[in-house]
Amino acid sequence: MSELTGARPWRPATVAIHGFGRRRKAHNAVSTPIVQTSNFSFGSMAEVVEFMQAKSQGRIIREQEYGRYGNPTQAETERKLAAIEGAERAMLFSTGMSAVIMTLMAYMKPAGHIIFTSDCYRQTRDFATHFLGKFGIQTSLVEPTTGAVEAAIQPNTNLIFTESPTNPYLRVLDLPAIVKVAKRHGLLTLIDATLATPYNIRPLELGVDLVIHSATKYLGGHNDLLAGVTLGRHDLLEELNRLQRMIGSIPGPLSCFLLERGLKTFALRMEQHNRAGLLLAQVLERHPKIERVWYPGLASHPDYAVARQQMRGFGSVISFLVKGDGTQTQKFIDALELFLITPSLGGSESLVTQMATMSFFDYPVEYRQSIGMVDNLVRVALGLEDPEDLIADLQQALERL
Repeated sequence: MSELTGARPWRPATVAIHGFGRRRKAHNAVSTPIVQTSNFSFGSMAEVVEFMQAKSQGRIIREQEYGRYGNPTQAETERKLAAIEGAERAMLFSTGMSAVIMTLMAYMKPAGHIIFTSDCYRQTRDFATHFLGKFGIQTSLVEPTTGAVEAAIQPNTNLIFTESPTNPYLRVLDLPAIVKVAKRHGLLTLIDATLATPYNIRPLELGVDLVIHSATKYLGGHNDLLAGVTLGRHDLLEELNRLQRMIGSIPGPLSCFLLERGLKTFALRMEQHNRAGLLLAQVLERHPKIERVWYPGLASHPDYAVARQQMRGFGSVISFLVKGDGTQTQKFIDALELFLITPSLGGSESLVTQMATMSFFDYPVEYRQSIGMVDNLVRVALGLEDPEDLIADLQQALERL
C-alpha cells in the first residue's frame, strides 16, 4: 500500500478521495465494492483457532468475522472518515442517533451525571431528559457557554456532551475552553459536530475526546442514506466497540457504499455550502420582513468571534424569525418553490422547517417558547442549487406576506 500521508499533508479535497493513502481494493476495483454478505467463512478449523488465538492477544489477522461485527465496505468507509476527521479510528452506526445513544451508553457511569448543552437536537434532548434517568443517570441541560458548563459540574459528573454549532440557534462553543474545564475536572468531552462537519471544524485537534456526526447529513450529502459515526483515539473507542459488537447497530453495506461515494465530493460540496450559506444569511438579515437571523458567519451572531477563530466556514444552515405569527410563517414556507418541507439538512436539495411545528409540535406551547421554539422560527438548510435561485425563491415567498 502506498501511503499518501508520508509525502506531505494533503488538503481536504484530496483526503476526501484517498483517505490516509492509496489502497488496493478487492478485485483491484477503483470504487469500494459492496460486500453483501452476513457471514465470513473460514477455510479450516486450524484457521479458526489461529484467528481466535490472535484475537485473544489483541492481534488482528483478518478484519471480518461476522456481519454484526463489521463488513469490508464498512471498514473502508470508516478508514476514509477517520482520515477526513484526523482521527485514529472511526466507528459507523446505523443512524446519527444510534451513534449518540450508544456512545453515551458506553461511557456513562453508574449513578453518574452528564452535562448537555440545552440548544441541541430534539432527539438528543429527549434521550437526556426522558430515558437516561431510567438508568440512574442524572442530567443537566445548560446554556452553551463555558461558564454554564463549569457551573453544572457535580462530584458524580463524568461526561460533557455538546453540539457546535448547536441546533437550531447555531451557537458555537469555545471548545479549547470547554476542554480545559473538562481536563481540570477529569471529564470526558463528546461533541456532535454534524452541522460543522470535519471540513469546517476539527474538534479532536482542539482537545475534544470524541466526535460524533450524523453521516446522513453533509458526509453522505445526497439525502439518500442513514448513518452515524463516532471518531477518536483507537484505545478510547475500544469500549464502544465492545458495546456495538453486542448490539450490532451498524449500517448495511449499500449505505456504506453510498456514504463512501458521497465523501469523494465532500470538500467540493462544503465549499458551495459555505459560500451559499453566508450569502443568503446576509440577504435575509437585510430583508425588512425578517426579524432576526442566526448564522455564525454574521457579525450579529453572539458567537461570531469564536466561530471566526475556530471554523474554516460556517455551513449552510440558517435560522431566522419571520415578522409575523405562526400562520404567516407557514404561509411563507408554503410559498417557497425550491425548498422542500422536511426536518433534515446537509443534502443536495434545499430544505425548510418551521421548528415549533415540525420538531416540537407535541410539546406544550409554554415549554416550546421557554426553549426558544417560537412559532415564527424557521430553519433552512441550503442544498447545492444556484444561490441566486435560492435568494429569488426566498424573496418571492417573503413578498407574499
